[in-house]
Amino acid sequence: MATNLADGVVVTCRIPAAICALGLNGTRRILRAMSSPSDSIAENPVLPLVRVVLASQSPRRRELLSLIGVTHTVLPADIDEAVYENEEPVAHAERLARTKALAIATRERDAVVIGSDTIVVIDGEILGKPASEQHAHDMLRKLSGRTHTVVTAVAVATGDHVLSDVENVSVTFRPLTDEMIADYINTGEPMDKAGAYGIQGFGATIVERIDGDFFAVMGLPLGRMIRLCADLGFGYRFGALSAANRPSA
Repeated sequence: MATNLADGVVVTCRIPAAICALGLNGTRRILRAMSSPSDSIAENPVLPLVRVVLASQSPRRRELLSLIGVTHTVLPADIDEAVYENEEPVAHAERLARTKALAIATRERDAVVIGSDTIVVIDGEILGKPASEQHAHDMLRKLSGRTHTVVTAVAVATGDHVLSDVENVSVTFRPLTDEMIADYINTGEPMDKAGAYGIQGFGATIVERIDGDFFAVMGLPLGRMIRLCADLGFGYRFGALSAANRPSA
């Protein structure tokens, strides 16, 4: 389904057009108005709810979990994110997501732990977070007017059990002048983002097209995450995760 997220920005994604058009805040307001997660949970006390931990300090991922009503705590995983020699981009992102999730899950054994990692790939090169403003400028210059791939891996772990998967999304930039790049960098937004841009902020205005999961570009593919939870035995009840057939820790 395609819709316009910002002026002239085409989004082709596997979510309803209304969600793409309204954006994160508008979607949250609709969800709150339509239902009360606590009411639906109270009606079915058979399955116990589970504690959810996000192994990331990303505010975007926190916001996305809150969007779908999943109460969680944050315990960032302190891991080495260096790229291995000859490591492919998809393998790199998935390894980091799994490592983050397991690093916390082996300590917080009563919780469902979510780990995720997002990278930007162009010409086979992994673009992580910029190390300096000049580095951010170089990244944005390389992305200008071209299509790149956002690779977001998500892992769900409990105890020693972990499942993971990867979402690939094609993103096309508008042509950028040096002045536009400098002005964008001056906002400060690029400096903590993979590829030196954020789709949920000022960066929305430099994107021409998105083909794939919009939430994956933000940093957490929600649908894929929920499917991994289900495969581990945790059911999503539109506002919480419940322990359906939880594996032994």
